[in-house]
Amino acid sequence: MTTFRVRAAVAGLVTAGLLGAGAATTSAVAASKPEPKPKPKPVAKTNTVTADHKAVHPWQQFRLHGKVTGIKAGTAVHLEEKQHGKWKRLPARSAVNRSHGYEMRVKLGQKGKQEVRTVAAGKPSNPVTVTVR
Repeated sequence: MTTFRVRAAVAGLVTAGLLGAGAATTSAVAASKPEPKPKPKPVAKTNTVTADHKAVHPWQQFRLHGKVTGIKAGTAVHLEEKQHGKWKRLPARSAVNRSHGYEMRVKLGQKGKQEVRTVAAGKPSNPVTVTVR
């Protein structure tokens, strides 16, 4: 019976030694792997627009020029006009180009000061006031 206990004790020590060596090998392999590179922070979305004329005649064409950041090329840009205190989408559309800019031709018929803006990827631009005489 004592022989059995000695063999069990030796087997236990050998097993513990193998497990310890395996754990050491695993930690050495884990330490040699390079850490993953951190992902770049997303660029904040911006949308700015300017008009080429401050005042126009009814139905006279003018252009809006805009620049965006954080928005992909090819993204649709929509025109909105402020009507009765709320922004309403107008049937004018453009797309962001590879230089992260866009251009839109616009005609307004209602006389007075009109506020317009563009929306690209859910990000509205600054409002621009155009006077229709």
